[in-house]
Amino acid sequence: MSEPLLNVANIETYYGPIMAIRGISLEARQGSIVTVLGANGAGKTTILKTISGVMDPQKGTVTFDGQEIQRQDPDKVMRYGLSHVPEGREVFPLLSVRENLMMGAYTRKDADGIAQDMELVYTYFPVLKERSEQPAGQLSGGEQQMLAISRAMMARPKMMLLDEPSLGLSPRLVKEIFEIIVRMNREQGMTMLLVEQNAHMALNAADYGYVLEVGRIVMGDTCARLKESDDIKEFYLGIKEHGARGKRRWKRKKTWR
Repeated sequence: MSEPLLNVANIETYYGPIMAIRGISLEARQGSIVTVLGANGAGKTTILKTISGVMDPQKGTVTFDGQEIQRQDPDKVMRYGLSHVPEGREVFPLLSVRENLMMGAYTRKDADGIAQDMELVYTYFPVLKERSEQPAGQLSGGEQQMLAISRAMMARPKMMLLDEPSLGLSPRLVKEIFEIIVRMNREQGMTMLLVEQNAHMALNAADYGYVLEVGRIVMGDTCARLKESDDIKEFYLGIKEHGARGKRRWKRKKTWR
């Protein structure tokens, strides 16, 4: 089997004196979608920030496409082919949609390729073409999420990091965004690492998943197997059984570590 495109090994990252992630190891193979599930405060965003260079780990390594990238500046990490779509979208509100997209391609010199990718983005998100000259700050939350994903795509990355793409969106828009994420993966072969609280959508979209609790990976398996796990059904999918069996399962969950 080929080496993973991304390999995170035993990373520890702190906010001041507080350890946010504790010896995390995970990997993503070329062309796959990998998801990390967990509650608020579990450390999901910190993992992505550590991979993309926004935060530096105190220990451990991050290897991307055969090269160690931990503790390198985010702009250098991006030039290796790793694009980060942050939580909260963070578009440039005063720039037009088209200008935001061009910001995603600022490291590229291939004008023809940029034009082609702009049209490709519009095939995934036609509303962005309709609003191409509109300030990004005037877009709806869903449209801004589409723009943030498209801007990352304009860098023509080997891998995309997606932080809570469903956050604050209606169920209809969440479904639409996830359908397009899967299409981009299947049609463009783009590897993706997705952190998400919406376990239903994430497990249906991804190939492999990890469960994060209090800064530690407590479970990792194919999404098909995770969806059949009693613990995942109860604590992440809301399928709850009552009585002694449910209590035993909670006890087993507590011993995952």
